[in-house]
Amino acid sequence: MGSKGILGLILLVAVAAVVASALYTVDEREKAIVFKFGEIVKSTDKPGLHFKTPFINTVQKFDARIQSMDAPPERYLTIEKKNLVVDSFVKWRIRDVAKYFVTVSGLISSAQIRLAQRVNDSLREEFGKRTVTEVISGDRALIMDVVRQRTDEAAQEIGVEVVDVRLKRVDLDPDVSERVYKRMEAERSRVAKEFRAKGAEEAERITANADRQREVTLAEAFRDSEKLRGEGDATATRIYAVAYGEDSEFFSLYRSLNAYKQTFNNQEDLIVLEPDSEFFQYFKNARPNPTQSRSDSTAQTQVVQ
Repeated sequence: MGSKGILGLILLVAVAAVVASALYTVDEREKAIVFKFGEIVKSTDKPGLHFKTPFINTVQKFDARIQSMDAPPERYLTIEKKNLVVDSFVKWRIRDVAKYFVTVSGLISSAQIRLAQRVNDSLREEFGKRTVTEVISGDRALIMDVVRQRTDEAAQEIGVEVVDVRLKRVDLDPDVSERVYKRMEAERSRVAKEFRAKGAEEAERITANADRQREVTLAEAFRDSEKLRGEGDATATRIYAVAYGEDSEFFSLYRSLNAYKQTFNNQEDLIVLEPDSEFFQYFKNARPNPTQSRSDSTAQTQVVQ
């Protein structure tokens, strides 16, 4: 290869280097700033192939995708002067890359510090207007929307757009939570004792009423039984009196037979009496009455005739 060939090759390499240094590409996920000796010449967020002055301009690219900032939990006072522990996060991205570079030197950490300060100020202001109940259940979505708008307005100063602000968790301060829990436990215990006392009172009332009804029922039953027993005894006495009046001897025999039956109800029953005791008078005198026998014979004879 001759000197001309070498010179041509060198010239070709130099031209390629110049052309390469004059071209740069921007990805759709990036924003770029073109500098001239450290001074910003232009910024672009259009993806594709772009041109710059070789060896004079330099290009710095920044991530244009949505970034997440997970803030550490912070304590905020409500209008009731109660501490709430709030865990939040912010979604943001670069809006004006030139302003972003000038204000925070293009550092994500610096941008997040500025955003965290603004979010904390907005949350502190919004929480200070509301009660615990409103913060936790009622106005939570409204608080997030207001904080996002205010943070986005402040973020424009550093060339950043705030996409979303979310409250992941809102809890009472641990000391306050413990006191609230103990107060709730005491309240539930009081209610339980009140219910137990009412139940015991009702049980005593029902038991007393049942005892009273039982005593009344037993008394009425005893009264009725005594009445029936008296009526039965009166009827029996009347029947006995009539029977005795009809035939006293037969009545005595009947009573003696019942006495024998009740006395010797079991084979093991034993009674010791004198032989001439009146108790066995119908055993000793178990003979038919002669007069009665003759009357019976006469009656039988008359019947036969």
